[in-house]
Amino acid sequence: MLPGSCLHTIFRVRARENPERIALSTVDERISYGELDARSDRLASHLVDLGVGPDVMVALCARRGPEAIVGMLGILKAGGAYVPIDPSYPAERVDYLLADCAAPIVVAGPGTAEVLAGRHAAVVTIDGDGIFADPGHTRIAPAEATGANLAYVIYTSGSTGKPKGVTVEHRNLVRLFEQTDPWFHFDERDTWALFHSLSFDFSVWEVWGALLYGGRLVLLPENTARSPARLAALLRAEQVTVLNQTPSAFHQLLTVLATAGNGDGALLGPALRLVVFGGERLEPRMLAPWIERHGDRHPALVNMYGITETTVHCTYRPITAADLGASGTSPIGVPIPDLRVYLMDGDGQPVPDGVPGEMYIAGGGVARGYLNRPELTADRFVTALTERGEERLYRSGDRAVRPPGGELTYLGRVDDQLKIRGFRIEPGEIEQCLAGLPEVARAVVVPREFGDGDVRLVAYLLPARGSGTGEQAEARLATAAERHALARLPRHLRPSVYRVVSEIPMTLQGKVDRDALGK
Repeated sequence: MLPGSCLHTIFRVRARENPERIALSTVDERISYGELDARSDRLASHLVDLGVGPDVMVALCARRGPEAIVGMLGILKAGGAYVPIDPSYPAERVDYLLADCAAPIVVAGPGTAEVLAGRHAAVVTIDGDGIFADPGHTRIAPAEATGANLAYVIYTSGSTGKPKGVTVEHRNLVRLFEQTDPWFHFDERDTWALFHSLSFDFSVWEVWGALLYGGRLVLLPENTARSPARLAALLRAEQVTVLNQTPSAFHQLLTVLATAGNGDGALLGPALRLVVFGGERLEPRMLAPWIERHGDRHPALVNMYGITETTVHCTYRPITAADLGASGTSPIGVPIPDLRVYLMDGDGQPVPDGVPGEMYIAGGGVARGYLNRPELTADRFVTALTERGEERLYRSGDRAVRPPGGELTYLGRVDDQLKIRGFRIEPGEIEQCLAGLPEVARAVVVPREFGDGDVRLVAYLLPARGSGTGEQAEARLATAAERHALARLPRHLRPSVYRVVSEIPMTLQGKVDRDALGK
């Protein structure tokens, strides 16, 4: 069992156990647990004076660096919940997130002042040393929160055109690590790489997987996270032991390794003991070149299906050489011990083994709900009668099948939602944004593969009447749509290609025939 019910109280125990141990490392600096504890205490004290307490949301607008971690800990120590806002987001999205969460305070990292200029009055700025603007506060703030209080709110893409905030409590995350400990045995000897954006919940697993166990968190520079070659070199240099990747990101890494060193796994470093996959569908055959050369034991390869609404991970499945022969399947294994996965039909009734159904998840990972969305919360977080009695379940929208006596296999979505490079993408959000352009009568967004594993979004645009015809008019429309998206959508939601069409094909049922587009 971890020594506490809240993230910050467990961290404090680790800091006091070994204050000299390195907690964070970057290319230029090393920060000890004692130092990180002291910096976040100063921030927490200031936030308490400003009125932060249990269940008070505080926006965190910081790039992936020490200040972001100081910000997280300081907010939690003050009793609040952090709401990560990526500084690279377009201004319109930043405005929406700040308004929707109604955070009374924004904790800002270095270089983000221009993002927040004129948008929020109460900004607490952390400088390069992790000290907020008023260094006079040195007392330790009381940790008033309990396991039932909010720890963070992460926004995901919304089908209605607006992102929705998922509210997660301390106990949801603490039990994730306690329940998976018999599988992973994380400890202070582990070194984790923070590869993912703080606005993507895979980062929650990375940050707290290191800090709750007294391990070291390597903060990757932005250009390193986006360069497989630089990433491989850093993993080796920092002796990273736990790497978390979406399948598409790991595929790019494998391609670089094969080119640079004839597939030599030593390029990732001999310390690497575990690669955890998540965020999108994994087909084991993708790992064939790696397993055929290096085996499946060191590092161990684990596929974990998960959803933000059920706290990062739901299932566990080691991938072995025996899985390589199964073409087109995505095994996701067994539920985490305190979770239950029920497969239901369209009427919410259980399906027998061997019959595909929608996954409903129950147990300790199910989040509180959606922020300010009572109707959507009621629709997705449902109460149902199971063999355990009445349970609260999250209706995932994902399909799976469980053979008699076997493990779960992921089959895909029941709707149009996508997962690309780990990000949840609702095409409806992008389509509604593009349809806001007067020259566009309708927009349809679909994924297309541009080479081996390279999936991108393609936007098909139906021009509005009077917007002109011909190649030049189509080029102007495509350019206008691209600029429109650039100003309003984060990078992962922007289409890579814009194509103008004369009609939107429909199925006999009156729905958009997405497969027929572009043919």
